[in-house]
Amino acid sequence: MSDVREGLVYSREHEWVERLSETRVRVGISGFAQEQLGDLVFVDLPAVGATVTMDESLGSVESVKAVSDIFSPVSGTIVEVNGNLESDPETINQDPYGEGWLVIIELSKPEEMQELLTAAQYAAFVAEE
Repeated sequence: MSDVREGLVYSREHEWVERLSETRVRVGISGFAQEQLGDLVFVDLPAVGATVTMDESLGSVESVKAVSDIFSPVSGTIVEVNGNLESDPETINQDPYGEGWLVIIELSKPEEMQELLTAAQYAAFVAEE
């Protein structure tokens, strides 16, 4: 079973969210998701300034197996994109909770954070999949 990190919250679409401030969060793909995808070869992320909506696609990842949408776990504006992933998408496989983060979002609806799963809830959710 892949690791689930305490201190983060998770979406049912397998994205993790780290609160950086009251209004900013860092988003990435969970260890479980990157294991399921296999070796990543391409990442398509939105531009800085783009707006994203909770549960809607914010980009995609392509592995040797398939292309998968990345669903935004919250609504807001992209304020930073991990540019290293353009040349090194496999960073997500190597360090999904660290250097493999995807975007930083300025929240437009901070209350959406309440809808995400705790680490324990996510671990139980993944165990059922």
